[in-house]
Amino acid sequence: MPDPAARDAAEEASAFSHPAVPPDATAAYGEHPDQVVDFYAPREGSGRAPLVVVLHGGAWRAPYDRWHVSPFADHLARRGFAVASVEYRRGPGLPHQGGAAPVAGRWPETFDDVAAALDALPELAAAHLPGADPHRTVLTGHSAGGQLALWAAARHVLPAGSPWRLPAPPALRGVVALAPIGDFARARELGVCGGAVTELLGGAQASEAYGERAAATDPALLLPTGIATALVQGREDLVVPAEVADAFVAAAARAGETVGLTLLEGVGHFPLIDPAADACAVVAEEIAQLAF
Repeated sequence: MPDPAARDAAEEASAFSHPAVPPDATAAYGEHPDQVVDFYAPREGSGRAPLVVVLHGGAWRAPYDRWHVSPFADHLARRGFAVASVEYRRGPGLPHQGGAAPVAGRWPETFDDVAAALDALPELAAAHLPGADPHRTVLTGHSAGGQLALWAAARHVLPAGSPWRLPAPPALRGVVALAPIGDFARARELGVCGGAVTELLGGAQASEAYGERAAATDPALLLPTGIATALVQGREDLVVPAEVADAFVAAAARAGETVGLTLLEGVGHFPLIDPAADACAVVAEEIAQLAF
């Protein structure tokens, strides 16, 4: 029986072994260097293509940017999708009080950026990705990006007064969340990504505000959305265990909403975004089922 840690390390090495793929165009949605979107035109097919919006993972931490999912974005473009890969501000990269890991997320800038990028996307795509069909838009995101994708699809059900709230549901065909950090309570119980959820919402110094901030950002608390939602999860995931996906699906069921869950046997965290892995083809098919 393979050692789980060794398998996870090999899967991560494979996912990160691909060279970064430059986009066909890049556009800014704000003044900060991280407020940009990369566009990949569909490599095959004719006519207007569904638009897939990619939100990268990396525990909302600064060392992990959109370049590590550029091979995944290119893979989707080669499958006939128009792709927009969103960058956003992440943790400042400062060490923990012990120097173990960079701090996750910026409050509230991470959420400001995702909201602003998606609000600007129709105009930006029209200018830089004319082959995209904005009426067939699917959000996808991996790990922390999966949380952001689920959150972005739920902005119309945010608490009243939230600066990110939309007056109506976003115009989406659906969301395909890949091993998402979709239930903050379960993720914290499991210590996912070294306490990244707590850091994302401001850390220990913001403990009094945690509940209010979680109510506006935890996908499991923002249900039902009325948006078609599917999760793809590796059963052997050591980074964001399948229990987190199970908790989100259960929360949706309690809210009266059905969420699809595809559990992949013998698969960990990283094959979902690795073009060399069979799991990545499964992801593309899940997106296609919503987009076409």
